[in-house]
Amino acid sequence: MSSTQPSAFASFSLNGQDLTKSAINSVRVALGISGAVALIIGVIIVFWPRTAAVGLTVLIAISLLISGIAYLSIGIFARGIRGGARGLDIAFGILLIIGAIVAFANLTGTTQFLAVFIGILVGIAWIVEGAMTFAQLGDAPSRGWSVFFGILSIVAGIVLLLSPLWGIVVLFILAGLGLIVLGIVQIVRAITFGRGVATPAA
Repeated sequence: MSSTQPSAFASFSLNGQDLTKSAINSVRVALGISGAVALIIGVIIVFWPRTAAVGLTVLIAISLLISGIAYLSIGIFARGIRGGARGLDIAFGILLIIGAIVAFANLTGTTQFLAVFIGILVGIAWIVEGAMTFAQLGDAPSRGWSVFFGILSIVAGIVLLLSPLWGIVVLFILAGLGLIVLGIVQIVRAITFGRGVATPAA
């Protein structure tokens, strides 16, 4: 594969010989920072999943509060908006602010609710995906793998629906492990990128 071909893993397809020394240093810094951030977040998720989940809930609550204030401000102060739309903006803004206040008032309960809600959504999505796999079985290039994937997806979806909180915790920790691996790989890539390559000084 040519290094100029677009890739989802652009940082791995970069060739140091095509870059100046300053560009290589910039890539190293970018890879190092992104790797360190991913590693730190992954470690927090794996070793302190409850704290990480509550922290994520806090971010969601802050986002709701900011959005609510924005919609409320638009509804009250924006000109050229008709009465119905203005009323909807105000009502939606108030609902978002109330949601943020409720979330801040009971972070643990909100975190558990969000975990169960997301777990149920993921479980339903997996069951639907498995059913679609069986529905398209005639077009599949490998019927055996398609049947295996369909059964696995449906079973995993049912398990997640039966215990959404436990299931989403497992997925959350697996995501943390993935971030740890990604972070280590990015840091190693930052250290080794462009090493031993003769490049222009500018």
